[in-house]
Amino acid sequence: MKQINSYIDSVFSNQDVLLEEVISSIQENGMPSISVSPSSGKLLTMLVSISGAKNILEIGALGGYSGICLARGFGKEGTLTSLELKDSYAKLAHSNLSKAGLGEQVSYMTGPALESLKKLAGDQKRFDFFFIDADKDNYENYLRYCVELAEPGALIVADNVLAGGSVADQGAAPKRHTEFMKAFNKTVAGHPQLESLLIPIGDGMTVSKIKK
Repeated sequence: MKQINSYIDSVFSNQDVLLEEVISSIQENGMPSISVSPSSGKLLTMLVSISGAKNILEIGALGGYSGICLARGFGKEGTLTSLELKDSYAKLAHSNLSKAGLGEQVSYMTGPALESLKKLAGDQKRFDFFFIDADKDNYENYLRYCVELAEPGALIVADNVLAGGSVADQGAAPKRHTEFMKAFNKTVAGHPQLESLLIPIGDGMTVSKIKK
């Protein structure tokens, strides 16, 4: 899988100085190097653009790599709401999105994502695109809130659903979140309100569409 992803990145992803600077800033701040792959980021941009989404909810900001990719897809008319546990991560992400000229189109809610999602639901907020890339043991909880907060026809994208290939390869060493991802993938695949598919790019992404 790593070889295939390296090939995809080398052929389909051009050098992006801005995103490379985001990666450097994450490393310099001692944050984990767990941003989406270049091709996964490009896919996010394309999905937002193709769907015409203008109101995006991101669960897990880290240093802003995926936030930039998402926001690049909606032009000057869209808004990104990003949920991040750590205030220092949210500040770095906002700084990086500002450098990308997107700072005025993004807002951050810090603290446990489930608390932020509960508030958004209470305020009857609605979104037309979701990106889940946070603590894996809560993916199914995040999915439930996304479905609740979704406009008809909205897209829900979740990252790391292959868990390094361990969800499909019985010979691979299991990761801490392998079983969580297996359960999440089954939930997404069988969800009565979703039409879903797993795309084996990066560490795997599920793309789900809310049935109208």
